[in-house]
Amino acid sequence: MRRPGRRTAGARAPLLLTVPALLAVAFLMLPLVGILVRTSWGELGDHLTAEATTEALRLSLLVSLWALGLSLLLGVPLAWLLARVPFPGKAFVRSLVLLPMVLPPTVGGVALLLAFGRRGLLGPWLEDTFGVTFPFHTSGAVLAATFVAMPFLVISLEGALGGLRPRYEETAASLGASPVRVFLTVTLPMVAPGLIAGAALTWARALGEFGATITFAGNLPGTTQTLPLQVYLLLQDSPEAATSVSLLLLAIAMIVLIALRGRWTGTPGDHRDPVRRSVPDRSDGTDEATDAYGAGCGANGHGADGTEETSRTPKAPAPSEPWPLHADVTGFTQLTLDAPGSTTIAVVGPNGAGKTTLLRALLGLTPRAHAVLRLGDSDVTALPPHRRGVAWVPQDGALFPHLSALANTAYGLRAHGVPRAEARREAQGWLDRLGVGHLAHRKPAQLSGGQAQRVALARALAARPRLLLLDEPLAALDQTTRARVRHTLRGHLADFGGVCLIVTHDPVEAVSLADRVLVLEDGRVLQDEPPAEVTRHPRSPWVARMLGRNAWPGTATADGLALEGGGHLVVAEPLPAGTDALAVIAPEAVSVHREKPTGSPRNVWPGTVREITSGGSRLRLLITSAEAPDLVAEITPGAAAELGIADGSTVWTSVKATEATVVPL
Repeated sequence: MRRPGRRTAGARAPLLLTVPALLAVAFLMLPLVGILVRTSWGELGDHLTAEATTEALRLSLLVSLWALGLSLLLGVPLAWLLARVPFPGKAFVRSLVLLPMVLPPTVGGVALLLAFGRRGLLGPWLEDTFGVTFPFHTSGAVLAATFVAMPFLVISLEGALGGLRPRYEETAASLGASPVRVFLTVTLPMVAPGLIAGAALTWARALGEFGATITFAGNLPGTTQTLPLQVYLLLQDSPEAATSVSLLLLAIAMIVLIALRGRWTGTPGDHRDPVRRSVPDRSDGTDEATDAYGAGCGANGHGADGTEETSRTPKAPAPSEPWPLHADVTGFTQLTLDAPGSTTIAVVGPNGAGKTTLLRALLGLTPRAHAVLRLGDSDVTALPPHRRGVAWVPQDGALFPHLSALANTAYGLRAHGVPRAEARREAQGWLDRLGVGHLAHRKPAQLSGGQAQRVALARALAARPRLLLLDEPLAALDQTTRARVRHTLRGHLADFGGVCLIVTHDPVEAVSLADRVLVLEDGRVLQDEPPAEVTRHPRSPWVARMLGRNAWPGTATADGLALEGGGHLVVAEPLPAGTDALAVIAPEAVSVHREKPTGSPRNVWPGTVREITSGGSRLRLLITSAEAPDLVAEITPGAAAELGIADGSTVWTSVKATEATVVPL
């Protein structure tokens, strides 16, 4: 344990950097100290309550608030455009936004004068058409303050929008929310800290604006003479009063910066994904025990607090009308998919196979692939995502961090126009059925990963979709909870009238939940068959290994398979010679010996044990050989002890010809 106060190695700052840094701090601090030292504290009240000062303060507040309003009205859409929409000239537009921050304020005032003055580009037209004159008018001061202050809002909000992962907005759209609703109910609340920080900086900058205002709007008492201009005048006649008013402006600026606490200035903070700040699943099972208790309470008619709940817990919904699926997907992922209603399809394949791309194509969210999509009798290809009736659960659930579990679940219903009370009742029912009803009023950050994933499932099911897309929906759950939720999900999918696609890497999920297994590799379909057939005859090495089998690709010969990595496998039922094929061997079909076996085995290889892992009541051995590909064998602990097998042991392996299955690729 490190002793208190002891520095870790390398923690001491080099003297060569420390001295200039301290000089920089002193350089920034001394002017502020000068204001504090030179302030006439006894006359401070009189200086700040003088009629000219209070009038200038009133005008400054008026101008800065109007400038903030204009900045919000114009800057928020501009920030969203810069953060989310690719368009030609974006770099130029961003440079225009930054320009007022680096432009001398007086030059900005001259530019405004040449644009909106009486002899400017728009000034004469504005005066003749609308009777509007900006120079030497309060509106001119507002325009000048907006010009120099709005960039702070745009930059801050653009950064917040850029840091917001699009999956939240995409998930909201898949639940039926229009773009405007998504922006108002998801985007803005989630970027609220950045928006507030930008608004505060914008207001503070507008309050302190001087150069552009005096150049463009003049310095007229009661009309354009803001507090900074008042300081400029007081310096000539009453330096003590100027110091007091400067102290007021300094105090306001410091209050704004302290309130922001580094949100805009780059102070390190917690910028992690709100959902990933969730309460971790406890290894001792506490969270899941609580979940089981809550689920049991729902089943027995009592809430988590012991109160009667029978009337609130709804019955499972009646089966919905069937929505068959037809999809022609082109691009990176290329396939034609037809499925009747109430069909569940497991989509499996290695990373990069195109599984998530397929889901996003069906949602209309990716340029990598395009889907001609028909649900029932409706062609939804040309419809935007929020009108397709396709609900999506991404890998991490993408729960909206500013909404409770209940509000998250009711979101899709509300987006479809269901009254608030009815939506909340139905949402509570879905949460109860998935065993998290007692967590309805918690925010996502207060949920464990497994709890959050179940809420995400409830939200998708409650949205009444025609097509349900689940991207590894149970990956965050432990084995016990996964089995319980899998059982619940299987019951709901049986009553679901549409088609459900589940991306998974879990063979148990694929077999227990799906009617069909769709195997993808490099965006192409390798296999689309019932789970039992895929289990017996996998046509992908990845799927075979996912199922726990040895998978050796090669070329068929008269008596077996010439293996890609070298060696030969004899099989009982060979394919036509020259056929590209895959040999599948179950680990339990591999026999392990310390001496070379004799007798019936046709396939015998020497090898070395490289790894031993426990798989339930059996041990799995990874055995390498110079005469065959790597092989996984499965034996009992008793057999391993009898053979004296350990890491590095030299062994012999054998496989009967009847135990090797060969399928064409």
